[in-house]
Amino acid sequence: MAAVQTEERCAGGVQYTLTRRRVRNLNLRVREDGTVAVSAPRRTAAAQVDAFVADHAGWIARSRARIAARLADRPPLPDPDAALARMEALCREWYPRFAAQCPGGRMPRVRVRDMKTRWGSCSLRTGTLCFALRLAAMPPEAQTYVVVHEYCHFAHPDHSPAFWAAVGRALPGYREARRLLQGR
Repeated sequence: MAAVQTEERCAGGVQYTLTRRRVRNLNLRVREDGTVAVSAPRRTAAAQVDAFVADHAGWIARSRARIAARLADRPPLPDPDAALARMEALCREWYPRFAAQCPGGRMPRVRVRDMKTRWGSCSLRTGTLCFALRLAAMPPEAQTYVVVHEYCHFAHPDHSPAFWAAVGRALPGYREARRLLQGR
């Protein structure tokens, strides 16, 4: 298997990284940091890739603007130590209500990390609750909702009707709190 080839290029006023690999089509991505990446089949001529990028320069500019607007809406990331302390305190507060469902009946380990696509996760195997660093910058009701949501996964490891019923019993106003997180 041949190694992946990468090079920096510019076309249509757009700086981009070209990666040649086993793909069938040209693939164009604008990353969250605004950089542009193109994957191309190994035999595609560089001039063809440049023309493709130049033809999509308007789309790239619009994508960068959308990303910038979305990022401007986000609150700045909190201090990781303060975020961990906040989420641990919230988990300790709710633990008595969920102790019977926690693995081994023990308080779960709590972690905080920079997650981009989710607010929290629950590991049944390790008994760990992990929360997005940016959750600590959200309103307290939203934080509480995510903690309850993840605790409920210890009893229901899916998003079945039984899971949502458990969330509703623990936190009757969860729908309003959940809306605070949508689109963020």
